Amino acid sequence: MRRINDNERRARLGVRHHLAATARVADVVRLAGDLVGLHGTDPASVFLSTAARLKNRASTVPALERALYDDHMLVRTLGMRRTMFVVPVDLVPIVQAACTDALVPGERKRLVQMIEAAGIAPDGARWLKKVETATVAELDARGEATGAELSKRVPGLGEQMSVGEGKTWAGTVGMSTRVLFLLSTEQRVVRGRPKGSWTSSQYRWSPMDAWLPDGTPKMPADAARTELVRRWLTTFAPATTADIKWWTGWTVAQTKRALAAVDAVEVALENGSGWVLPDDDRPCRAPKPWVALLPGLDPTTMGWRDRGWYLGDHGPALFDRSGNAGPTVWVDGRIVGGWAQRRSGEVVYELLEDVGRELIVTIEDAAGQLEGWLGAVRVTSRFPTPLQKKLTN
Repeated sequence: MRRINDNERRARLGVRHHLAATARVADVVRLAGDLVGLHGTDPASVFLSTAARLKNRASTVPALERALYDDHMLVRTLGMRRTMFVVPVDLVPIVQAACTDALVPGERKRLVQMIEAAGIAPDGARWLKKVETATVAELDARGEATGAELSKRVPGLGEQMSVGEGKTWAGTVGMSTRVLFLLSTEQRVVRGRPKGSWTSSQYRWSPMDAWLPDGTPKMPADAARTELVRRWLTTFAPATTADIKWWTGWTVAQTKRALAAVDAVEVALENGSGWVLPDDDRPCRAPKPWVALLPGLDPTTMGWRDRGWYLGDHGPALFDRSGNAGPTVWVDGRIVGGWAQRRSGEVVYELLEDVGRELIVTIEDAAGQLEGWLGAVRVTSRFPTPLQKKLTN
């Protein structure tokens, strides 16, 4: 069994995740595909993750907005672990069949129950179907619209429902939010251009056929899982069975079937064993030293369940209690600290281990470049971590 130690895993990460200077790319669509999706829960993360990997950082915002909203080469979609990702259009049917389709029955059942419990309609399923049809028809006619605009035009979308009764987080949720989420889970509508800047999450909605005129191609679930794990291992291998199961949200049985279908090869790691694709067990030469400031929820930081080989013992400072990663400072495939942007616009950082004077100068320069690129833009993390709170207080 071939042995791949942690140093080699970090070398692979630097090259395959396009973080080493010589591995950066010019094409945002290729980048999103190579990373098997950019985390889209926090809209700013998509742009910050891309900026850290492009040869020309200045092109990040126009290139992403063009690919997302004009050329329709990228799209926001719900995928692995019920998480929002920005993926190339060709990946949509794979993610849908491999992960998202399994979410639809539960989401629909939950919404029907909420409709009936709120007294909106005695037959929640029939009422919901009628509202969905009207919503899609309105979007077809308008081309795009916000949830608020649709609520004024589609009877029923303006209804409010109580959630979390008896809980500290109890409140109300609009029907438009739930209906549009369900329609997007079924790939009938899609989040388009936001109302504000690239940091905004107030999206306009559009019919999915603006991205896929013939609809989302159907795939057998097993075939989709096989293709998804093949693409993921191309970038993230070696990885453990637990890593793959966690990242995809699959069962152990589904994970093992997908690994068997791609003829994955077992390799020895410093702790346990992992998997690589056939012919991918050759040694990887380490790239030249590199430094990167990655945003919260970056696909690399969130790429594996077992993170000790690149995170060390820094997890409590850099992740929140729900497991969401904050902004991180990387050196040669290891996380060595975190960063934040203050209200003044200043990008500040704190190192959690000694990296030496020379690297501190390099990190300081990287922080200055990021601050200059952000300019007047202010980035506020949706999932602040202990270190981030410390840096911004």
